[in-house]
Order: sequence, then structure tokens, then C-alpha cells
Amino acid sequence: MILTMETEQDLQTDQTIHGGDRYGAALQSPYTQEELLDFSASINPLGMPESIERAVIEGLTSSRHYPDPLCRRLRAALAEKEGTKAENILCGNGGADLIYRLVYALKPRQALVTAPTFAEYEEALRQTGTNIHLHRLPSSMKLGEDILEAVTKDLDLIFICNPNNPTGLLTDRALLEKLLKKAEAHSTCVCIDECFLDFVKEKEAYTLTGLLPQYPYLLILKSFTKLYAMPGLRLGYLLSENQRLLKKIRQAGQPWSVSEPAQQAGIAALTETDFQARTLTLVETERERLKKALTSLGCRVWPGQANYLCFRAPGTPDLYEKLLAKGILIRLCSNYHNLTKEDYRIAIRTPEENKRLIQAMSERIRSKK
Repeated sequence: MILTMETEQDLQTDQTIHGGDRYGAALQSPYTQEELLDFSASINPLGMPESIERAVIEGLTSSRHYPDPLCRRLRAALAEKEGTKAENILCGNGGADLIYRLVYALKPRQALVTAPTFAEYEEALRQTGTNIHLHRLPSSMKLGEDILEAVTKDLDLIFICNPNNPTGLLTDRALLEKLLKKAEAHSTCVCIDECFLDFVKEKEAYTLTGLLPQYPYLLILKSFTKLYAMPGLRLGYLLSENQRLLKKIRQAGQPWSVSEPAQQAGIAALTETDFQARTLTLVETERERLKKALTSLGCRVWPGQANYLCFRAPGTPDLYEKLLAKGILIRLCSNYHNLTKEDYRIAIRTPEENKRLIQAMSERIRSKK
């Protein structure tokens, strides 16, 4: 399937396509932004570490000057963490900023995305008039070997989200390596979005960072947003050993894309040694608890491995509105290709918050029986 035309919904500029819009949700709810319990944005339930908060405050003092346009200190710290050279890293104003800059730099004629997946790939590609090929996932939502048939010589760019958003499902490394080899033969750029891989316990078995030297057309997208609970600061980065490509992507955006507080926050985040381990323990425990609770309510739950779950609640296309009336915000998934009005995504939050969500859902689902 190829997408080129804008729909009426695309032209409605006052609607967002993502979770986390507490501002708009508060206008539809008797609750204020602060009172809403937000399950629509998949942010670390532990919140932002204190070290990052302190770094942001210190960064405000430095904000009387322009921020470093090349993020030198941050890239040096990232290079040590990722086991690569600083020159192989490009920082940006969140992952979304880098997605758009990549597309603006390449101006691809043909691109491939899966369905469903993160909406910004398609949104960015539309802005450059790209013919978008949708690879629809099966009912299991698991990416399979048939994706290889879709990798043709006409493609200029492929986006793969791993784990995928909104399902949280992982793609086997072996399959991704096959895809890379086929794409490399056609000089097709492949962007692997690993922004949620930090929430996967066996992340080393799935990350492709070690393959960067072998594939000059491979880019890996990462972000500080989710793990360190800093979505308002906007900080992400691209990894690639293709210097010419990284230069084009950098030049496709404005020079001061990362503020001084965001750069300071990123440097501080990389010093957190046990934060991720504590996060993984909490997320893994609560994710399993939520899976069982949702299943017991009659929902179909995709076995995601990230810090969110995607599920189908048969017969409840109004679940979003009913929960919002109770002060709980969840993610509608009807705007994702290949999903329906009965499909939703929820973040993994604290035990108390998760209990409140399940109680509210139980009341709604039982009331319709």
C-alpha cells in the first residue's frame, strides 16, 4: 500500500497524534492537567532522577549563552557509553527532531514503514512528498520474514521500530540482519528506532549498535526521553559511521537544536548507574501484573516487552472517554494503521496507579455485560 494523499483528519491542526496531551485532555475532562493520571505517555514510572533535575537548574545559568551547537561534551559522554567515536553521534531535539532531519536530508522518493508503528515516520515522509509503502503486520503484530520481500531496489529509506510502538513487540536480531544485508545491497538507508530498547532486560541481544561498522547505511535512533522521564527537555541522538550522511542530517536542521539545560541533563543522566536496573525491575513486575489483569477482563493483550502494553477491549470503543471521565488518560490507537477503535495502549506505572486503572476499567467493562 502506498500513501500520498492527505485526509481530512490530517488537515485538523488542533489534534495531536501522540499520547501525553494532558493539555487537550483536560479540556474534555472535569479534572485538571495536574489531577489527570496519564497512562497515555510511556514515561519511566520512577520519574526524573534528582541528578538530572539539578543539572537542568545548573544549565539555566549557562543559558545566557548559546548552547554548544555540536554538543561536544554530551557526545563525548555518549561515545564512551555506546563504545563508539563522538564523530559517529548526532544529537537532536528529541527523537522526532532527528526523524524529520533524516527525511529532509535524504528527500526519499520511496520509503517503507510497518503498520502499525510510530506515526512520526509517516508524518515526516509526507512532508517531502515521499511515496510511503506500508508493510501491514499480521494479527500477531510480529514482524516476519515477508518484510524481506518488501525490501526492493526502489526504496531509499526504511524505518523499523524495535521494540515496536505501540505493540511493544521485539523483532529478532537475525531477521534485522537479513534486512540490513538486503538493504545494503541496494544502498538503502535503514533507521532502526531503539528508543524503547532501554526497557528490555535482554537489550544486548537486540541492539544493532555493534553492526554499525559493517553497514554504512545503518542509522540507530535513541532517546533520553522515556528512560530518564525528561520528555519536556527534548533530547535524542543518532548513531552512524556514515560521516557524509550524518553531516547532511545535521545541516537539515537549525544549529542550536539542543538547549544547554538539555545537554547538561543528558550528561548527568549518563552518570546514573543503578537507575536503569531499578526501572527494569519495576517495569517487568508491573507489566506482568497488568497483562494478567487485562486478560482477566477479557482483553486481548499483545505480549509487549517495553514499558507499555497494547491491548484490544472488545465491545468498548468508548473506553477512552469513560476513563477520562474518571481522571485517567490512556492512548487511543485507532489512528494507527492496522488497529481499531477498540485498541488502546497504556504505560506501565506504579503499583498504586496501575491498580486504580484496572479498577476503573473493571467497572466500565462489567457495566456493559
